[in-house]
Amino acid sequence: MSLVSFALILSGVLLNAAAQLLLKAGTNAVGQFEFTAANIAPIGARLALEPHIVGGVACYVVSLVVWVLGLSRTEVSIAYPMLAIGYVVNALAAWYLFEENLSAARWTGIGFIVLGVFLVVRSA
Repeated sequence: MSLVSFALILSGVLLNAAAQLLLKAGTNAVGQFEFTAANIAPIGARLALEPHIVGGVACYVVSLVVWVLGLSRTEVSIAYPMLAIGYVVNALAAWYLFEENLSAARWTGIGFIVLGVFLVVRSA
């Protein structure tokens, strides 16, 4: 995998991870909700106008473009497993930003993910 391909794929993964974190921050700001016939318009408007949600959607759009550029240069069997890096980034960021728990079992899973991505990328 060339450096440009790797940079595009990694950028797509990180933008996707950022989108998830922004969406979580946005839902934290809005609070827990349910979509019902009575509240779909007011909740939909609150979500559509929440800056973190807007930022998350923007990150998704940009990540899609970057991801397509990366896929045009990389085998999908190499690129797709790299999405797992997003699990690692999001787990660490959620721990830091949202004080979510990272138990020993989660750390073990993160270790397996890192090892798996390393093996897949190295096989290219």
